[in-house]
Amino acid sequence: MLYRTKGTCAQAIQIEAEDGIIKSVQFIGGCSGNTAGISRLVAGMKVDDVIRLLEGTTCGTKPTSCPDQLARALKELKAAQ
Repeated sequence: MLYRTKGTCAQAIQIEAEDGIIKSVQFIGGCSGNTAGISRLVAGMKVDDVIRLLEGTTCGTKPTSCPDQLARALKELKAAQ
């Protein structure tokens, strides 16, 4: 799934998940060290756990963040299945 982000430095997130488990996450754009770290941390985790942990995370004064956008993308992915 390719999710177009809103309100973050990253432009999109590429997600692969199977049977409720995240296989891989790749951010396009954004702070490369932070997004690479997030991608490694969530690989192998349950989609629902990642949503619970990351949803609502903000970046400075922005109402969202790359982690929050990942949670939103995962919710959209679940809804499409």
